[in-house]
Amino acid sequence: MKFVIATNNQKKLKELQKILADFGVEAVSLAQAGVTTDVEETGKTFEENAVLKAENAMKVTGLPAVADDSGLVVSALGGEPGIYSARYGGDACKDDTERLNLLLKNMEGKTDRRAFFVSAVACVFPDGEKIVTRGECHGLITETAVGDGGFGYDPIFYLPNEGATMAEISAERKNEISHRAMALSNFLGALKVFWKERGNNYADQ
Repeated sequence: MKFVIATNNQKKLKELQKILADFGVEAVSLAQAGVTTDVEETGKTFEENAVLKAENAMKVTGLPAVADDSGLVVSALGGEPGIYSARYGGDACKDDTERLNLLLKNMEGKTDRRAFFVSAVACVFPDGEKIVTRGECHGLITETAVGDGGFGYDPIFYLPNEGATMAEISAERKNEISHRAMALSNFLGALKVFWKERGNNYADQ
């Protein structure tokens, strides 16, 4: 049985391929499945956008599809940038660095530095069945960027328990504690229950 992973991110693809392999599932990329269309992320939550992306890939390929949607939620900014994390600042911000700097500017003078990363993972099956899970990683927004690792907002996301920003810890450690790691762990547990409840109905397809 094949699943299509609705992402062009090779790291995400490899993570999900490893998880699904334990179920005897071959996970293929969008390119391998011949998917060239993008879906407009019109959802109001991370979960809704993850489902939209998975449903699009499922409809195009006829295969069960997995997708994720993630972002940063900052308390002092009323939850911004949230689901717009990758588009924060609109056309005025051309890359991750400009979005990061905009967020730091908007945080000037704010004493409440609490924030958390969110990842929602959705799996949609051709018969309409869905699995949706969520993971969160809580921390604080720094006043300046620190660290060269990671990507996106990692250099300004401080992890009190690690004594470092997300951009300062190793990739291996990030894979253990990140929001995506939590969401994927929850997804694995939900998928095990799903498989057990439905027997071989899906595995035999």
